[in-house]
Amino acid sequence: MTAVVPAVAMSCLGYVAAARQLRRRGDRWPHRRDAAVCTGGAVLITSLAAPWATWPPFTGHMTTHLGIGMIAPLLFVLGRPVTLALRALPVGPRRLFLSCVRSRPAALLVWPPVAALVHIAGLWAVYRTPLMAAAHHRPWLHTLVSAHLVASGLLFTFAVLALDPLRHRAGFTLRGGAMLAASAAHGILAKSLYATGPPGTSFAAADLRMASYVMYYGGDVVGIALAVLLGHQWYAAEGRALVRARRAPRAHTCPVPLPRSDSLAGYPANFVPGIRRSHVVRDSHRAQRRGGTHR
Repeated sequence: MTAVVPAVAMSCLGYVAAARQLRRRGDRWPHRRDAAVCTGGAVLITSLAAPWATWPPFTGHMTTHLGIGMIAPLLFVLGRPVTLALRALPVGPRRLFLSCVRSRPAALLVWPPVAALVHIAGLWAVYRTPLMAAAHHRPWLHTLVSAHLVASGLLFTFAVLALDPLRHRAGFTLRGGAMLAASAAHGILAKSLYATGPPGTSFAAADLRMASYVMYYGGDVVGIALAVLLGHQWYAAEGRALVRARRAPRAHTCPVPLPRSDSLAGYPANFVPGIRRSHVVRDSHRAQRRGGTHR
């Protein structure tokens, strides 16, 4: 994990440099996005490099999982790194990058049900199979599991929020449903760990309970944050649609003549209730003066 810290730090510095380049040429790029990415990098580095050995082992592991798999991905996605890359890269690399982002495989991966399945299936595979016990004795496997947690968390958050350009942006109903399903599966997994630890491990009962608390309530906090951001997007989209509808020119349709009845016997055939009689009589007189018939 020692090589991960410089890589994360260099990535954050590269993001800040690209954002500064945009501002120098006159483009608008909010500073809060820089702050989100730098905070996400700090969370990721802290989660990987913190001395968790002084903590109960499974609780320390679960805290790391919460930081690298849920909190840091949320902060990274809020920084909109794909949009920044598309605006900062030269023309050639930008076209290549855009073709990759909007390709069919990428569209399938960021489809909310698929992203949620990848995210949740990976968690269940880590904690409900002997994978965690095997990773404890194999550093390369532990690194691979951590990389999967980061990548699946990024993919899921990216698919739910859909802040960056996509091939096909899913609707709010589909994204909200995938988020709720993933949150429910995450909560069920946390509750199951309260009673039984991962296969092949022998953590103390108090350690299991504390780790399940961290997973359950920490996941709820991140899930609520996702729900609030998604709800804000929906509210803003509905507001923009309402403004467009108000600004659109109203369609003018001609009234359909009503069938004649005894109450309308004294009026012209094209008379429609709601139009002043004086206007109808005036138009009739004009037509007669021109030598035509109003009827």
